[in-house]
Amino acid sequence: MSYKIPEQTRIGHVHLKVSNITKSLDFYCELLGFELITMYGDSAAFISAGGYHHHIGLNTWHSKDAPPAPAHGVGLFHTAILYPTRKDLAIIFKRLMDAEYPITGASDHGVSEAIYLDDPDGNGVELYVDRPKELWPKNEDGTIKMFTRQLDIPSLLSEMDK
Repeated sequence: MSYKIPEQTRIGHVHLKVSNITKSLDFYCELLGFELITMYGDSAAFISAGGYHHHIGLNTWHSKDAPPAPAHGVGLFHTAILYPTRKDLAIIFKRLMDAEYPITGASDHGVSEAIYLDDPDGNGVELYVDRPKELWPKNEDGTIKMFTRQLDIPSLLSEMDK
């Protein structure tokens, strides 16, 4: 039998190569609301939600002033940021709309609802909320049935009125 990773295992953080720390901090902290935890000189920053040591590391160690990675090359597709409630996703979506920040997509995946955008360096970012596990759609054989459908934006935004 092959090794199975422990069920409680989680991805702790992502560390991104960026071209400009200030622009990245403006996006991740000022727009998305992450908290700056610490800086390593002027070439790296560590940010988090809720005071954790860091959820996202940003550095310019090998990428200062570099252009975005090519769209058709290997690398990170996106960083997914899981929000605790649907209302929280609605709030950040409205914040992005008010800031006129470009959105690249908005999808219902059955198991989750997601907003897609790019950070200042073209790194993909998914902002999402999971549906309760008991509501996840299933195939006849019991496996999870994921799909991509248009997100119901009016329904999402109505969460702010609750």
